[in-house]
Amino acid sequence: MKSLKLLPLAAALAVVPVMGLAQDTSEAAAAVDNAFIFNTLLFLIGGFLVFWMAAGFAMLEAGLVRSKNVTTQLTKNIALFSIAAIMYWLVGYNLMYPGDGWWMQGLLGPIFATADIGGDPALETGYATGSDFFFQLMFCATTASIVSGTLAERIKLWPFLIFTVILTGFIYPIEASWQWGGGFLSEMGFSDFAGSTLVHAAGGFAALAGALILGPRLGKYKDGRVNPMPGSNLALATLGTFILWLGWFGFNGGSQLALGTEADANAVAVIFANTNMAAAAGAVAALILTQIMYKKVDLTMVLNGALAGLVSITAGPLDPTLFGALWIGAVGGVIVVLAVPFLDKLKIDDVVGAIPVHLIAGFWGTLAVPFYTEGTSFVTQIIGFAIIGAFVFVVSTVVWLILKATMGIRVSEEAEINGLDVSELGMEAYPEFTKG
Repeated sequence: MKSLKLLPLAAALAVVPVMGLAQDTSEAAAAVDNAFIFNTLLFLIGGFLVFWMAAGFAMLEAGLVRSKNVTTQLTKNIALFSIAAIMYWLVGYNLMYPGDGWWMQGLLGPIFATADIGGDPALETGYATGSDFFFQLMFCATTASIVSGTLAERIKLWPFLIFTVILTGFIYPIEASWQWGGGFLSEMGFSDFAGSTLVHAAGGFAALAGALILGPRLGKYKDGRVNPMPGSNLALATLGTFILWLGWFGFNGGSQLALGTEADANAVAVIFANTNMAAAAGAVAALILTQIMYKKVDLTMVLNGALAGLVSITAGPLDPTLFGALWIGAVGGVIVVLAVPFLDKLKIDDVVGAIPVHLIAGFWGTLAVPFYTEGTSFVTQIIGFAIIGAFVFVVSTVVWLILKATMGIRVSEEAEINGLDVSELGMEAYPEFTKG
């Protein structure tokens, strides 16, 4: 009888290891599910914050162009984002992230392989494919937004939009694949966390090529003097800057690409704080420097100083201390104040200052990475930047020249004088006011 009474106890003891194993398995599965959910959530939140940057670019550019060209800039901004969304699905996503499907290993992924985000969730990836597509698309559209502001007030609408098709469908995804898609730059040791080079400098190089071929606005450079052409609405420009500042938290924070662990959550918090510090330092540096140089503060320089600080920290927002983010961003602010008049001396007309902010500060941000990030080198950073810059500039130049030869890229003198809103669209942003 005693042995019979012990049978239930023995059976229970035998089950304990099995129950423990089942519990461990269940907890592991729950951890995977939670990581999948939080990672996906980070992509989606980061994505819609970066989407909001499209509004920031639109407001910034609308404020910095003259009133007779505002409607055209707004049209370009909503059109370029929409084109980017379609082209990134049609070509860009799988070209940028070829996985095992490289056509030329490390150099060129498959062309015209449309993105597919359907099917059951693939938990092993750690995030929903749709969220990744959505997030990465926003970076593609941002690259095109940079070009829009530089070429404002004298470029035809449709040639610009055709260039946007090429930039968002092919140029950006190819060069970005070299780093973020596992291409040869990543194997070389180049480091660009969120795109100081891959997004911002790339957009700057495309804008520079267009500006050189397009030429300056009528009357901008005359008799050896630079003639200021003030924007129509500095309130809009300031609003646009704050919107971009907000969106940048998604731009840099989302680029951590994970939120499923305590370490990832802490990293995102550090990135947010460093991003904000760099922007603030860039603005203050431009504020002080314009007061010293011009005896008066220049608001447009302060706005671009903040943006340059943001671009400067984008290549490496996780590793610096807050002081590191401060001085990196401050250098970006100084770069803008010095680079804008330098471009004017070269007679390169950049309406909104996008080349100093995105290209030159993008170079600085990329170069600054080895100060705080282990395993990186100044030489590799410079080589990577040069490769991206050469590719984007050369291809963009070819595309702009083809567009110029086939359909023309610049409006007539009469149209430029009257304003692109009337000549290109037949409508004005401020019809009740005198043309500015």
